Amino acid sequence: MPASPHSAFPAPPLLRQKPFALFWCARVSTALAFQMQAVAVGWQGYALTGSPFYLGMVGLAQFLPMFLLSLVVGQVADRCDRRRVAGVCQLVEGVAAATLAVGSHGGWLRPGSLLAVVFVVGAARAFEGPTMHALVPGLVPASLLPRAVAWSASANQTATILGPALGGLLYAAGPAAVYVTASGLFLSASLFISAIRMERTTPTREPLSLESLFAGIAFIRSRPAILGAISLDLFAVLLGGATALLPVYARDILGTGPWGLGLLRSAPAVGALTMSVVLAHHPLQRRVGRIMFGAVATFGLATVVFAVSTSFALSLGALAVLGAADVISVVIRNSLVQLGTPDAMRGRVSAVHSMFIGTSNQLGEFESGVTAALFGTVPAVLLGGVGTMLVTVLWMRLFPELARIESLKH
Repeated sequence: MPASPHSAFPAPPLLRQKPFALFWCARVSTALAFQMQAVAVGWQGYALTGSPFYLGMVGLAQFLPMFLLSLVVGQVADRCDRRRVAGVCQLVEGVAAATLAVGSHGGWLRPGSLLAVVFVVGAARAFEGPTMHALVPGLVPASLLPRAVAWSASANQTATILGPALGGLLYAAGPAAVYVTASGLFLSASLFISAIRMERTTPTREPLSLESLFAGIAFIRSRPAILGAISLDLFAVLLGGATALLPVYARDILGTGPWGLGLLRSAPAVGALTMSVVLAHHPLQRRVGRIMFGAVATFGLATVVFAVSTSFALSLGALAVLGAADVISVVIRNSLVQLGTPDAMRGRVSAVHSMFIGTSNQLGEFESGVTAALFGTVPAVLLGGVGTMLVTVLWMRLFPELARIESLKH
């Protein structure tokens, strides 16, 4: 049915379709809860230990489960009802947040127990993320998947902007207040997911074997366009990890305080949210392969501008452009991966995809810190931006199939 010229959303309106609307509400709730909880865990962990190294251990406790469980996650997502998997994960996260609230209120929470709970949350999110990604194609027609991915990205970016601020405000009443709120949001997300009604597909029952376990990796390797899209993003994030050095820029280069650091951290998410809303209303129709390469090159160029900027306003603008370019790449990449993967394989492919992207985020921050220690902060970010642009050119030659993709239609 054609869209009305006065309609707020292109037809059919995704957020008026109950299954996707419930999914979107769950996505907002769980992402908002995680962002709020991350703020409280960081503040409380540092207050308990006074050690920056402990904060690194918190990050490691969240990353290790995702890395170690990636192959198992894919099997579960492909063999079980994905709604139940996501709902159980959110339920576990809600109980974990409630445990942190009780421990904080009772005064018995210690650094070791805090890390243990964070590890449990990391394990639950290791299953939740790929399963939620693999769930989307079953909620909307294939022709609407790029728009659905954009709306999903907008949910995540909204939470990235609002979550830390809300967590910081609630922390004034104590960490327990943040954890109780996060627990309620996690449990709400689980209820939203459980309320989704959709046509059920019979999960795969192929025998569990090494071949089945590594099927996601084998599938990605056999599809040059998908391999090119995932690896391009991996190296772009690995080289362009400027956000890890934002505290140095805020204090030593731009001469601002904590409020300025907060704005710098929010700027990429603001740009990403704006672009994701644009893409949700005006999905990409043509030359998507070249647009993806252009977006990654723009990401690198914005990183270069940020690297050499001594103006606070220009730095904010560069980071906003960086975030907008990144979300274009994310929407195209996720759409290509989901549309190019059979439903029976989506869990395993999404798990490998999440492992690669998560690894690049963590290693990107590590790379930025090491490079800054060796060459200085500005040269480190500058080299990362230039490296991202060079990788873009190289990948256009290595993966010409990706550059030639015309549309995201199935």
